Amino acid sequence: MRLRRKPWARPELLQSELFIENPREFKGSWNKVFNNNNEICLELGCGKGRFISNIAQKNKDKNFIAIDLKDEVLVYVKRKCEELNLENVRILSFDINYINEIFEKGEVSDIYLNFSTPWPKTKHNKRRLTHPRFLNKYLEIINSNSKIMLKTDHELFFLDSIEYLNENGFDILYKTMDLHNEEIENIMTEYEEKFLNKGMKIMYLTAKFNERKK
Repeated sequence: MRLRRKPWARPELLQSELFIENPREFKGSWNKVFNNNNEICLELGCGKGRFISNIAQKNKDKNFIAIDLKDEVLVYVKRKCEELNLENVRILSFDINYINEIFEKGEVSDIYLNFSTPWPKTKHNKRRLTHPRFLNKYLEIINSNSKIMLKTDHELFFLDSIEYLNENGFDILYKTMDLHNEEIENIMTEYEEKFLNKGMKIMYLTAKFNERKK
């Protein structure tokens, strides 16, 4: 669904201390932005912020950066985080294709990929956020303990993602084809609730890079 343009969204974002307008300026110094040395986690494609605001509220000892291209959704992330008085969140309007241009090696801990576009057509597979093209970019910014968490409703995308990860030096630490039938902690997203209400199963995995496999 195409979002209707909201000309007031960018001005509202610019008024917030949570919004970082020029993220390239902070490459290698994100801990100074947060004024602490806590680990930094990313949500790539954050939607309207239900996930990032909840996980940040539950983990005050970690820093979180929400990244999306659309001001029209980021403005809702900003509002949720401000309502909760979250100081451990920052918001970026940025193209994930260039994610390695705003973080140094080892600067990022966990990466969350929640319901990113599955791009099912073969000619579009390179746009998937789990495609090797992106995995190589993540390897330029994560540390040795970092994990990638993927959540999706799209089975083909999920199975292909497992293959991408296995073939590019990652170990699958945990996976399930039916997350809501498992007894593990889970923070819901807006899309997740929508899909569940339609009776759809949610797939989930956690992966970690293994240098010995590369």
